[in-house]
Amino acid sequence: MRGDLEWGGVPGLVRWAADRFADREAVVEGRTRVSYAELGARVERAAAACLASGVRAGDRVAVWAPNTLDWIVCALGAVSAGAVLVPLNTRFKGAEAAYVLARSRAKLLFVTGTFLGTSYVAALRRAAGEPGPGTGPDPLLGAGAGTGPASGRAPAPDPAPGSGPLPGLPHLEQVVALADDAPADFRTWKDFLADGEGVGREEVRRRAASVSGGSPSDIIFTSGTTGRPKGALITHAQTLRGYEIWSDLAGLREGDRYLIVNPFFHTFGYKAGIIACLMRGATMVPQPVFDVDTVLANVAAERVSVLPGPPTLHQSLLDHPARDAYDLSALRLVVTGAAVVPLRLVERLRTELGVDTVLTAYGLSEASGIVTMCRRGDRPEVIASTSGRAIPDTEVRVVDSAGAPVAPGSPGEVLVRGFNVMSGYFEDAAATAEVLTPEGWLRTGDVGVLDAEGNLRITDRIKDMFIVGGFNAYPAEIEQLLGLHPEVADVAVIGVPDSRLGEVGRAYVVRRPHSALTADDLITWSRREMANYKVPRTIAFVATLPRNASGKVVKGELRGR
Repeated sequence: MRGDLEWGGVPGLVRWAADRFADREAVVEGRTRVSYAELGARVERAAAACLASGVRAGDRVAVWAPNTLDWIVCALGAVSAGAVLVPLNTRFKGAEAAYVLARSRAKLLFVTGTFLGTSYVAALRRAAGEPGPGTGPDPLLGAGAGTGPASGRAPAPDPAPGSGPLPGLPHLEQVVALADDAPADFRTWKDFLADGEGVGREEVRRRAASVSGGSPSDIIFTSGTTGRPKGALITHAQTLRGYEIWSDLAGLREGDRYLIVNPFFHTFGYKAGIIACLMRGATMVPQPVFDVDTVLANVAAERVSVLPGPPTLHQSLLDHPARDAYDLSALRLVVTGAAVVPLRLVERLRTELGVDTVLTAYGLSEASGIVTMCRRGDRPEVIASTSGRAIPDTEVRVVDSAGAPVAPGSPGEVLVRGFNVMSGYFEDAAATAEVLTPEGWLRTGDVGVLDAEGNLRITDRIKDMFIVGGFNAYPAEIEQLLGLHPEVADVAVIGVPDSRLGEVGRAYVVRRPHSALTADDLITWSRREMANYKVPRTIAFVATLPRNASGKVVKGELRGR
């Protein structure tokens, strides 16, 4: 295994890939086709521009843009200049993006123009165009922010208000629009790159070479389901080691053509996508928005061989009425992950599409995005019902509320320890102490079960569990069972108050096309297939389930209904 021992850091990987796979296609974006040698040159040019703009080692640089070639270049350019990458969720509203920019004290931001009908520039200007109340600590940070061991250094003093393009974000010195035009106080991508022309290649490479395995590489902000988002701090060595392992276990290889639908702002899209492709010389085909017709067209036209994504992506692919009109024969590797992966989905991918390898995995931002993974050759039922075994040099434990390990087959909280666990949340010692034990275990907040072979099955989030008459009910387990009904296309379960039992289940169900399934039908079927306390008491049929950009069901929205 090469990992951080050969590459040192992500900048070393970029340069190595540019030399090793020089003439091979690195990125395909429409009619634009970029070789690895050209990608390396573009990244160095972006890194030179970062140096010219005053980016120093350890400065935070944010990217708020969809999956594009420009995202790849500016992100890798920033990291090659020694910066710490802060990806922003493309579904954020202006205030949410401003919070992360303030919380990370980002010095430079790369932002797209208009995406999905939204002007990101305008949204930012509305959210952060005026200074907040007070000019001391950033007003958006809120309580709990501070210095701590996770940060590696004390925060810099606040710049004077109004010193940057957005007065409400005084640390943000430059905003670069990934477009041909920009507001007067922002920069265009072209002008930004032009500034780097006076920086020599040797200076760029010296900066890149100064990045070590222990240097922070990125801060991935969590989804904020239990409060304000927190930034998990991950190093270059953790990233390289984790995704060298991922690439080996998945069987990614030189010449693969990889459609990256998972968003780059997510650990899986960036690291199992961009980083893994750099390691293996695979061709990246970024897709900005999930649309099944576009996926089918890309897979056929580009002879895509690798297609990771959530189960809903693959389900919609299989169920598309015009699927047979597309040549999908090049597909050979699918990696997916969720609490619910229907067994028949795995079987259909193998039989109907001829996919050789279908794998499931489990990870979270606080553990570099990778904790467990199935192995090639695992039985279909293992792949469908579990997320595989711990990756090398990583321990997984399931414990009760007192922290004591439980027997195989018993549910409890999943704990993780190993090289992949974050050093902490960025400048938030209190939040770090809540999830990292003195012995180095990460408390994931996920409920899971380990079988006798060490395969992990995630049953739910601790906060999603509900109690029916004294029995613990896990929505993901109930969803797995309901998903076996032949007329159920998608399902989500939540707990709702009940005067007699305390809580009971309510299922939101998407029926298959032309289905006449009724609530009574499904409840009657459920009573035959599961314990009584698990049976949903009410069924709501919906056209679609609300999902975030990572494909996860937004259960808070369902509870709000």
